[in-house]
Amino acid sequence: MLNEWIAASVFNEVAALLVLAAGVGSVGLLLRQPLIVSFIAVGIIAGPSVLDVARSSEAIDLLAELGIAVLLFLVGIKLDVKLVRNLGPVALATGLGQVLFTSGFGFLIGLGLGLDVTTSLYVAVALTFSSTIIIVKLLSDKRELETLHGRIALGFLIVQDIVVVLAMIVLSAVGVGAAEDASAADVLRVFAAGAAMLGLVILFARFLADRLTERLARSPELLIGFAIALAAAFAALGEGLGFGKELGGLLAGVALASTPFRDSISARLAPLRDFLLLFFFIALGSSLDLGGLGANGFGAVVLSLFVLIGNPLIVILIMAVLGYHQRTGFLAGLTVAQISEFSLIFMAMGVTIGHVTNDALALVTLVGLITIAASTYMITYSHQLYRICEPALALVGRMRRPDPRHAQAETEEAGGGYDVVLFGLGRYGGALGRGLAEAGYEVLGVDISPASVRAWRDDGYDGVFGDLSDPEFLGGLPLSGVNWVVATVRIEADGVNHADGRIVLMQHLRERGFEGQVALTSNRPEEVDLLLTAGADLVLTPFADAASHGIAAIEAFRSPGDPGESGAPRRR
Repeated sequence: MLNEWIAASVFNEVAALLVLAAGVGSVGLLLRQPLIVSFIAVGIIAGPSVLDVARSSEAIDLLAELGIAVLLFLVGIKLDVKLVRNLGPVALATGLGQVLFTSGFGFLIGLGLGLDVTTSLYVAVALTFSSTIIIVKLLSDKRELETLHGRIALGFLIVQDIVVVLAMIVLSAVGVGAAEDASAADVLRVFAAGAAMLGLVILFARFLADRLTERLARSPELLIGFAIALAAAFAALGEGLGFGKELGGLLAGVALASTPFRDSISARLAPLRDFLLLFFFIALGSSLDLGGLGANGFGAVVLSLFVLIGNPLIVILIMAVLGYHQRTGFLAGLTVAQISEFSLIFMAMGVTIGHVTNDALALVTLVGLITIAASTYMITYSHQLYRICEPALALVGRMRRPDPRHAQAETEEAGGGYDVVLFGLGRYGGALGRGLAEAGYEVLGVDISPASVRAWRDDGYDGVFGDLSDPEFLGGLPLSGVNWVVATVRIEADGVNHADGRIVLMQHLRERGFEGQVALTSNRPEEVDLLLTAGADLVLTPFADAASHGIAAIEAFRSPGDPGESGAPRRR
């Protein structure tokens, strides 16, 4: 009866998949597993080997392809040229060193397991990618994003993202050349189309992106709609030109990477990415045969041990040579002890081209399940694990060449260097922020108005575009070492206030373990107790405070030559 209801329409099928995903995801949450593991499990359970629920392959594949386009768009939007240029030597050395080590030894292990040369090469490259989504989430939950090892980990994740881009480009070019009816002219045509599209992206980013996004940002919903449309349009254009929707989506992100709104766009699109990627993993899991997974068990265990042990070890060794303490190297190294969702996308592209079989995809998928599940616990309990491994790591400590700069960084664990994070750069908030800056405080201004952020930056202060009610955006703010978070919000003309957004802010600060003070503003006396109960240390009341200041000024005013106070009340 249930199967008949599910088969009655695509909507019923998608509804059943969402319910299944919620249930499996809840179990995964109890086990402290990331959603990727739960999503792959949903695909296997919904596939023909178990429940046989996922039957509308066209609809699922469509959502999966849109999810990949959005995912690669978000990778592209993080690849700001300035950010890449400012990568430190430790990020470059550890990132490139880990990629070369993993791909080289992974290729040899693949050959040793009896895989052919092409499959071994694919598997070796797939093992080099680590999951940015998982690492950022785990480090954020542990409040370690702003620690030294957290910043180093994010640095070499950017290097890995660059490698992902290059790998996708090479694979797309190889795929064109591998087609049965492909000629040299076809390959040159695709390269020419790619170069033309890249030139279009550069011109767009240089002359149009900032002005267009600033205008669209007046309506945040329209800005997000534009971003999704750009990702889908570039993906479709890339597919039409022959170099793949993956690269098209990525170039769409690069087109907006230099705009001041990239962080806000990225934060708001993250939930949509996770939702759409569910269907990619459902499509992936439902295509896997449980018998095939079992047949790849030995190879998957060998490759998983290599990723879980070898990847962290090479990072530890490189960082020791660069002068970092073995503890910092160990904590940073654990973040690469898993493979990524890009590993599965890369292998799926290989299957589409015809270079590798579904067995190879099943092998890497099983490696992903093992390494992601295991590394989650390794990162969660990293400090306890370090105490266990500390005696063995003493050997690594002998290789270390101490560097005073690294020693200082390791002891300080500095954050963004701000004293105050100020939400709201309007007339009141802007004046408050400028006064704090003149008093010697380092202030980071945040506002949802592009014009306000631009004016703030024009005055020489640091500012970002963002919404205090967006948890994804708040998660990326540099709160380490911040003494005050101040939220100045405006009562709209219709009387609707932003109390909910301020309470969301308070909840997020508690979750992140923020130890500084919080000041909120309100123009309604009845809100004061509510905000104090929510955790605010101080509630500013601009109108009442201004009135009190005005009364005091009037009472203190004296007219020239008047022996008495000119402002004294008149008596009749």
